Amino acid sequence: MQISRTSRSISFALVFSLLAMFLTGCSETPSTQKETEKQTAPIKIGMLISMTADTPFFITLMDGAKKEAQRLGVEVVAEYAADDPALQSRQIQKMMDDKVSAIFINPVDASIVPAIEEANKAGVPVFTFDRGAAGGEIVSHIASDNVTGGEMAGIYMTQALNGKGMIVELEGTENSSAAVERGKGFNRAMSKATEIEIIARESADFNQAKGKVVFASMLADHPQIDGVFAHNDDMILGALAAAREAGREKDIVFVGFDAVEDAVKALQAGDLAATVAQQPAEIGRISIQSAAKHLKGESLPNFIPVDLALITR
Repeated sequence: MQISRTSRSISFALVFSLLAMFLTGCSETPSTQKETEKQTAPIKIGMLISMTADTPFFITLMDGAKKEAQRLGVEVVAEYAADDPALQSRQIQKMMDDKVSAIFINPVDASIVPAIEEANKAGVPVFTFDRGAAGGEIVSHIASDNVTGGEMAGIYMTQALNGKGMIVELEGTENSSAAVERGKGFNRAMSKATEIEIIARESADFNQAKGKVVFASMLADHPQIDGVFAHNDDMILGALAAAREAGREKDIVFVGFDAVEDAVKALQAGDLAATVAQQPAEIGRISIQSAAKHLKGESLPNFIPVDLALITR
């Protein structure tokens, strides 16, 4: 009987112990499962681009981003605003609705700030690339130093014209950081060239067709133009086309920015004098890499610069 009671006692203790372990396990399962899901959930990075999917600079940039994403095992989704700031704001909301892990924005213009602030409130990390934002909380900005690039173009223009002449400037989208910064650097350099006069400035929205139209108008208004600097290669290629049609391409020094494939071909052909080379594929690669680091808890600098180089014929 003593042995029997002891057996029953041991059996009851074992049952209660197993029951306690089971209940404890049940109470921890949702939390553990949630944490596991959090750790294994795929990283999805949204990239919002100011222009269109067929813009050469952004084709190369997205190629770099996609290759790095594949290497790291993360997903990249892209939206293109076609220079429509209202559309880009809606795209930010769509990215938030789609539960992306981080958002990269190449802003159309300064009006994007309220949408960035909404993403901040939702706790979605926001980065900018190529173009900066005028407000909101930004983890990091990945870009070339556009001010330095504009200054490089200005110094080259001064040298190409031997310090004398009349020039025009084709500006990018008004209030976009790239246009503001490239213009700032270029005009800083030109302010030191006392015998060079900037006789006209006008925005062509970083667009090749608009660049052609705007420069054609400048050619009609100004019988002498010795040089033209455009804030990107699309506009300088448009200007070059307009000059060809007017029969004046041999009289003008053409300087662009970006070193896209068609601009490099124009350099090799002797039509374009110089372009400031960005590294769009590197901007894309570093963007994805930076997002992955941030989402792992690593700290990042506010600005991550990508090197520039001046390419001449």
